[in-house]
Amino acid sequence: MNILEVYDLTKFYGDFKAVCGITFTVKKGEVFGLLGPNGAGKTTTINMLTGLALPTQGRVVYSGTDYTHNIKKAQHLMGVVPDESNLYPELTGLENLCFCGALYGLKKAERRAKAEFLFEQFGLKDAKDKKFSAYSRGMKRRLTIAAGIIHDPPILFLDEPTTGIDVASARQIRNILKDMNKKGTTIFLTTHYIEEAERLCDRVAFIVEGKIIEVDYVDELIHPVKDRNILILTISGVSDGLEEKLSSILPGFSCKRLSDSDIRIESDRAFRTGHIIRIMEEAGIDVMEAKRMRATLEDVFVEVTGIEAQEMKKEKEKKAQEG
Repeated sequence: MNILEVYDLTKFYGDFKAVCGITFTVKKGEVFGLLGPNGAGKTTTINMLTGLALPTQGRVVYSGTDYTHNIKKAQHLMGVVPDESNLYPELTGLENLCFCGALYGLKKAERRAKAEFLFEQFGLKDAKDKKFSAYSRGMKRRLTIAAGIIHDPPILFLDEPTTGIDVASARQIRNILKDMNKKGTTIFLTTHYIEEAERLCDRVAFIVEGKIIEVDYVDELIHPVKDRNILILTISGVSDGLEEKLSSILPGFSCKRLSDSDIRIESDRAFRTGHIIRIMEEAGIDVMEAKRMRATLEDVFVEVTGIEAQEMKKEKEKKAQEG
């Protein structure tokens, strides 16, 4: 059963087409990811789905009802966690949650009890009486998610849920989302963290320049590349012409420079790591470290979209610094 159906959704800003006739569905109880670089149309899409922006054309259907022309009527069905916190810095954590509960129509005793429960669940019990402005970035993200689910929505929208927070907080948020999903909440998230999409999502859609390029289950997307043999090598001793040299000494292999010191060697055929290292060292390339890798969603994304994962990483680092 589909909890969300999107048909030919389009958004113009003047002459600029931010989203270009996208169509997809979200199944009840799944984690669905919209994956793409900054400027691809992810936030515009989520804004149209949650009533923060009006579509230029297309249809948005929740649980069989068309809400295209008044998505605000469907807001009782959804929780929304924007990429930037929308909570009040001058209020305490508890006051923020209770205020959000009031906006969703929860009675005073009910919203207080639910807020107390969420502080416990999200590991923020000791901070409930602190002002939101005093929270760390990771704590702010957790409380913003708690505010988005205080009314127990069937579907939760998250825009870049772990951008700009530390590794431990990101891991904690991913665990919270997994637990919520196990309990029945449908989760729709946007991200340009490819590894995050692979860890969390059942299905993903690749979006580039406002167009959806591919939609499928993560396992199905990875299946065609799962048997690839990949080796990441840290080397020294060669600067210019490395890729050409590798192609000549390793015929039949795909060789790509990842950085000044790291290269990626790939083949559809099985090979021995020691044999590759010997060939390279005989050619004057010193191998400092060798690591076997499996093919990932990142490999599929690069093939399907033509966008290098390194570019995505640069964007997320830039966004983290700006945050």
